[in-house]
Parts: sequence; C-alpha cells; structure tokens
Amino acid sequence: MPAYAIGLLRDVDFNAEIIEYVSNIEDTMKPFGGRFLVHGTHAEIIEGTMNDDCVIIEFPSIDQAQQWYASPAYRKLIPLRTCNSKGAVFLVDGVSDNYSALSLVEKMAAST
Repeated sequence: MPAYAIGLLRDVDFNAEIIEYVSNIEDTMKPFGGRFLVHGTHAEIIEGTMNDDCVIIEFPSIDQAQQWYASPAYRKLIPLRTCNSKGAVFLVDGVSDNYSALSLVEKMAAST
C-alpha cells in the first residue's frame, strides 16, 4: 500500500538554506521510491481555515517513507527546513486500490 509524507508549512523564509533544501530533497527521496504529488502549493480552501503550503510525497510503503525520513541524507536537510519555516510533517498510510469507505464502517461496527 502506498504511504504519504505530508508537510504543511507556513512562514517559510525563502533564503539560501531553503533553496539548498529544495534543491536536494528529491535526491534523498529517490532511493526510497518517493515522488512529489503536491509541492509547495496553496490549497483552495473550501471548508475551515489553513494558510500553509502543502507538500505531499508518495512512497511505495510506510516502511519506505519511514526509512527516507530517518535516512542520513534527509536528516542532514531537516534543519534547513525547520530553522526557516513553521508547520507539521507527518507520515500516513494510504489505502489499497479496492478500498471502500464502507469497510471502515464495518470495522468500527465489529469493534463495538
């Protein structure tokens, strides 16, 4: 199942360190099968509020996403982002191609 690294970033100081981060992040993702699905765009807000830049990186599995985040190559870049922006970064499992929302309802009903 695919997994996603999602970053919601705000107050990004677009300076030399951020340019270095953006210039090098893709090379850190490739060994783990990562690819950008969304990169640095503002969402069209249709409910609620959010003023963050959104980044979504797809990986073949949660294990590969975790390995990428923990890799020495990416760990070296993290301070370039965290010292020059605010926000959250998280990893989430995706769903299979044949996923149905009804399966979550069934799982929840079985646990009660």
